[in-house]
Amino acid sequence: MRLATSLAAPLALLVLGGCSTLRGPASTVPADNAAPAADLSGVRVEVVAPADLQALLMRHLDITRLGSLSRGDQVSDGEWARLIDAAPRQVGELLRTEGFFSPEVQVERSNQTASGRAQDLRLKVEPGPRAAISRVTLEVEGPLQAAADAGDTRARALLQELRDSWVLPPGAAFRNAVWNSAKASTLARLRASGYATAAWSGTAAEVDPPQHRVRLFLVLDSGPLFSAGPIEVEGLATHEAATVRNLANFQPGTPLTESLLLDYQERLQKSGLFENVTVSHDTDPTTAATAPVRVRLREQPLKMVTLGVGYSANTGPRTTVELIDRRVLGWPLRARADLEVADLKRALNIELSTHPRRGLFRNVAGLAIERLATDTDVVTSQRVRLGRARDTPEFEQLVFVEAERASRSTLTTRSDTLALSANAHAVLRRLDSVVLPTSGYTLALQAGLGHSHASNGVSGPFTRAYGRLTGYMPLGSSWFGEARVELGKVFRASAVSIPDSQLWRAGGDDSVRGYAYRELGPRVDGTVTSGAVLFTGSVELARPFVDGMPSLLGAVFVDAGRAANSFGDLSPAIGAGVGLRWRSPVGPLKLDWAWAQELRRGRLHFSIGISL
Repeated sequence: MRLATSLAAPLALLVLGGCSTLRGPASTVPADNAAPAADLSGVRVEVVAPADLQALLMRHLDITRLGSLSRGDQVSDGEWARLIDAAPRQVGELLRTEGFFSPEVQVERSNQTASGRAQDLRLKVEPGPRAAISRVTLEVEGPLQAAADAGDTRARALLQELRDSWVLPPGAAFRNAVWNSAKASTLARLRASGYATAAWSGTAAEVDPPQHRVRLFLVLDSGPLFSAGPIEVEGLATHEAATVRNLANFQPGTPLTESLLLDYQERLQKSGLFENVTVSHDTDPTTAATAPVRVRLREQPLKMVTLGVGYSANTGPRTTVELIDRRVLGWPLRARADLEVADLKRALNIELSTHPRRGLFRNVAGLAIERLATDTDVVTSQRVRLGRARDTPEFEQLVFVEAERASRSTLTTRSDTLALSANAHAVLRRLDSVVLPTSGYTLALQAGLGHSHASNGVSGPFTRAYGRLTGYMPLGSSWFGEARVELGKVFRASAVSIPDSQLWRAGGDDSVRGYAYRELGPRVDGTVTSGAVLFTGSVELARPFVDGMPSLLGAVFVDAGRAANSFGDLSPAIGAGVGLRWRSPVGPLKLDWAWAQELRRGRLHFSIGISL
């Protein structure tokens, strides 16, 4: 016999703990089939059932919850008898929420008092087979189905996605909690796809107890597809509304999906101009075709100064000063100046950029002054650049022209070089998390074409190419893998001199650990110089020390690489070691000890964040 069963009553029982007005903490239940006992002022209640169901019954049956009565409270014989008689029915209602529709319940009473009241009570529960899903019928009505019938490819793909993502397919075990979760996730998926007022027209679970089967029927009313209308901005004090609208990067009529709005909100936050940004849209069905997009925000302070101290294994102790002006002289311009002073490095970077324009582009002007010192030489450079940048969470691009003056001094020589170049940089990200990646990859590419003039060398053209690929992959349930390969080459006539900053050296954090910063390059008269080619690679495995602390990991790694004058001359140096990782909220903190095979000694490295 088939019975259309409503599961709302058992669910309410599960939440409220039965009809008794008695309240209290759940009883402790062992994780086996032994019969735990609830001591009720001389009365013992035992439940014998499979471990997971035993816990459910002990927690929610009225007769077992009497253990919460305070000492001295009494239960009448009549109430006690009613609870005993109601126990099998309550067991059946609770087990139905877990998919057991034909349980057998046996009540055993012993040690009766003079009044006939049982002092010991045992409930023996045989749940029988758990019901399985035999059929799922998911229908959609409304504008989504109409669009699919009219041949709309997006609507058809969405309908297929809703059916494919349903988490209770035929053959799956039926549980009421999973049934409710499946309905909620399907509805949330449709609403996130632009149908913000979607709702269930009806749902039912038809149970066939003798066959232990359940048929699911669902009808979903999509409601209208909400599309972008005018952008309404609240909270502006000094910046232009045009800047906020430019960061939307979508046209009127675009479907207002959840990901579209979240991406817009993220761009506003990452612009550096605003804080506490929220993006939503009007959910009035009558305005669905041109739904107003509401942006509520608060502006960042126009000027900010940040001081910092830190330490880098590459350059030693450092002090930093950052100055930001988000509206220069009242114009929609952003200025940023960074000063870094460390043992081996002095650097000043100044950037002036427009606020985001249509297409998310910014015009950029920059000035950079840098001094790098090693045990063998000192390299200084001054750069001026003009360009155009575009930044999104998954892709960054920068196209610019640059003039650079550089010099390199050793104990005996000094060379000066001037170069003009046109450059294109790009970074592609496909990561599960930009701050704490565990899956995906990043690819950074650079290309440049320029002409160099040297004080003590031959002037001429040069071309520069560079690439860096970093991959992240989970390995099983606990291990994480990371691998990197980095290649660079400068194409030029052998006698042409170019600025040292256009060449490469290897060694240090995020390069070849175990070796000092910029230690690995071609040697001339015993002095390390920069090379026209670069290769580095790295493989790393990491695992949490204990399962209860997934953010603290141990790691083992092997690095290799070097800069050289040509790939034929390149002999990679090897570094290997162990490390400690802490996945902090601001990025991974790394402490590494690496053994330099070439130098036959170890070295500590410390870093935080990821390099892209």
